[in-house]
Amino acid sequence: MTVCQDRVVIVTGAGRGIGRAHALAFAAEGARVVVNDVGVALDGSAAGDGPAAQVVAEIEAAGGKAVANTDDVADWAGARNLIGTAVEHFGRLDVLVNNAGFVRDRMLVNLGEVEWDAVIRVHLKGHFAPLRHAAEYWRGEAKAGRMPSARVINTSSGAGLLGSVGQSNYSAAKAGIAGLTVVAAAELARYGVTVNAIAPSARTRMTEGVFAETMARPDEGFDAMAPENVSPLVVWLGSVESAGVTGRVFEVEGGKVSLAKAWRHGPSVDKGARWEPSELGPVVQKLIAEAPAPEPVYGAS
Repeated sequence: MTVCQDRVVIVTGAGRGIGRAHALAFAAEGARVVVNDVGVALDGSAAGDGPAAQVVAEIEAAGGKAVANTDDVADWAGARNLIGTAVEHFGRLDVLVNNAGFVRDRMLVNLGEVEWDAVIRVHLKGHFAPLRHAAEYWRGEAKAGRMPSARVINTSSGAGLLGSVGQSNYSAAKAGIAGLTVVAAAELARYGVTVNAIAPSARTRMTEGVFAETMARPDEGFDAMAPENVSPLVVWLGSVESAGVTGRVFEVEGGKVSLAKAWRHGPSVDKGARWEPSELGPVVQKLIAEAPAPEPVYGAS
């Protein structure tokens, strides 16, 4: 039995890699899919091809239903049009999967303003803008007495949760997405919307320099870095079965799914009055001694 039968799903950045795997997986589970991809190169420059249409053709060849959309998700009007595409073609919207992104990696001392702005725009604003217009649509549905059973799945990263050397722009954007996720989950619950995020590890255009071409288990023939490994959790999070799960970030790698621990209040010392700077050295050392050691930053020596 398919878990997303007749659900209407938008997947951004769905022309290649993890996004393509999501779109195909949703279609295989009976969903009608809006395949969004503006068709750019890894660094965000124009690529001149049409990957969204190619994925739609794959879905239709397998008997599914899909439509292509090439709007820029970080453009306000484009994001609004993306939501409208789902409603106009399929009559409603049930699931938004924010996945689009690219990288412009540099060490911090070499990172330029353009590279910072571009990555923050496509990842962070590219999550916010579709989410904002989808939320407006779902609020309207709820106020009209048609309470949604809607889902948002955002895409953070281990870089956003722990940091990654040479990726300060990408890490900051992905950390922002994790923060956006928990706020949106709290605000949109009243409209029947859950909001979760994933932090995937898989072989894509953005990670091909990090992961080997294959990381298969010889005894099982299992490619642990295949993008398709990430999609089952995303599809389940997009289903009606996931109604009780919101405001969470899941790490997904190969066959492993884990629940990330968010920032939490830790040890504290309360003087009951204003501290003097000279008093705080021992206080800070005591707090550090009582707290768990932080996870290491990816790539740190």
